[in-house]
Amino acid sequence: MLTFVAANLGYVKTPLAPAIAAMLGVRRPTGIPGLEVGLAWHILTRDGHEIVWHNGGTGGFRSFIGFERKTGMGVVVLSNAETAEGVDDIGQHLLNTDAPLWQPPKEHKQIAVDPKVFDGYVGQYQLAPNFILTVSREGAQLFVQATGQAKLEIFPESDRDYFLEAVNAQITFETDSHGRATGLVLHQNGMNQPAKRLP
Repeated sequence: MLTFVAANLGYVKTPLAPAIAAMLGVRRPTGIPGLEVGLAWHILTRDGHEIVWHNGGTGGFRSFIGFERKTGMGVVVLSNAETAEGVDDIGQHLLNTDAPLWQPPKEHKQIAVDPKVFDGYVGQYQLAPNFILTVSREGAQLFVQATGQAKLEIFPESDRDYFLEAVNAQITFETDSHGRATGLVLHQNGMNQPAKRLP
């Protein structure tokens, strides 16, 4: 994998150089600020750094590969630790020390909220062109479901701030004067990702 990184950075001469260059030649926005997708690569621009990376995981193993062409630095991070968070934070931090390292989730305290408040949040929120967060209510419980993922319960810390127990993420609803959500912000992996409510 390090040889592949070296080839992408031009340290290793290869007849695949034109194909490697083409992988970053065409990029598409993801809808997440600073994040684009190339051919098989994610391209994250943050704090003046352009990090090209990808990750993976299966059966208790996690991996990260990434590089920054400007600095000529590349990393490969492999782990056999059973972790839902993966090793992306380590790889990103090695390439850009301003990128935050994963922190254990702070202790959240659930409060009681009138379930009628939830009615103002029920709906769909577009995080990216093909990535929707669907908020639904079942009695006194509020749930969020991302495109292609399981439905997860969210718990109130205030009328507008909610946390998930299944993953280290929080949601803040942005509301109008009537308490109806106009959008939300997903707080996850050191990023605050806004999503507008769909009609």
